[in-house]
Amino acid sequence: MSDRGWFYGLARGVVFVLGLGGMPAWSAEPADQTMVLLKAAQEAAQHLDYSGVYTYQQGTSMQSSRIVHVVDGMGERERLEALDGEPREHLKQNGIVQCLLPRQKLILIEPHRSDRFPGVLLGAGEQIPRHYRFHREPTLHRVAGRECSMTELQARDDLRYGYRYCIDTQTHLILQAQTLDAHGQVIDQVVFNSLAVGKGTTHEGLKSRWDTRDWRILEPAIEPVDLLARGWRITYPEGFVPLAEISRLIRPEHKAEQLVLSDGLAAISVFIETFDPERDQTVKQGAMSQGAMNIYRRRVAAYWLTAIGEVPAQTVRDVAEAVEYVPLAAH
Repeated sequence: MSDRGWFYGLARGVVFVLGLGGMPAWSAEPADQTMVLLKAAQEAAQHLDYSGVYTYQQGTSMQSSRIVHVVDGMGERERLEALDGEPREHLKQNGIVQCLLPRQKLILIEPHRSDRFPGVLLGAGEQIPRHYRFHREPTLHRVAGRECSMTELQARDDLRYGYRYCIDTQTHLILQAQTLDAHGQVIDQVVFNSLAVGKGTTHEGLKSRWDTRDWRILEPAIEPVDLLARGWRITYPEGFVPLAEISRLIRPEHKAEQLVLSDGLAAISVFIETFDPERDQTVKQGAMSQGAMNIYRRRVAAYWLTAIGEVPAQTVRDVAEAVEYVPLAAH
């Protein structure tokens, strides 16, 4: 996999693109009312039974996935199958996610992400009203044959993107999620093509079609770290707070330290890895992007530092350029 492709895969998120047509009329909505709506959508994503197919578009790339989500006496279970490209499945039970890679006969144990579509929130999201303006379109829409109401979150500054969600009027599930640039243009989108809720969801859909009895299982060790104590000075963009500071395996036999920042909707990761003169001579510094995903990499002392996130390019650049390494502080 290319250097660019590997980092996109590592930071893979969920967001996607459908034109609405015309200029909708929006009305301002109280922040507390919108937060109730977003939290209801998050609850629906976690606690309802549903199954369907959705399409994800990131820049010029498109991929469809089939999802089956069930909550019963065994807890929260989910099967997510990629329908395009290389075969891949994600099997989730409660907080444990198995990523099945059939071509490699490999099972990767991954951390659960609460913002994976149709989820939306990272953490409780209390600070979201401080950084986004809320508007709702009075006209109802139809997505996957279901009625939904359109809510837009406009960024109050240029540090983050805006978002537009079409939320099912009956179940509160998010049927369509769009990422918007500073001009309100859609840059990423995910949208359900078909959806069954409740009785239309069968437990049979949770079974993988792969026989994994002889597959390798890889569970990368994740350990907490204190980056400040190790000499790293990282300035957080306004409204972003740290969610995690960890050390993790990012490639076979190669670890990196990772800081995860979020404002409740958007996320930025900062990866710090040791510079290897033999391996990294051809690695380029600077910016890369695709759709809403932006990356900025630079050399800091004997380390590679990479900032990556679904935020504007200048935001990840500013995060990376502001990082300082003060090794004496670690002692």
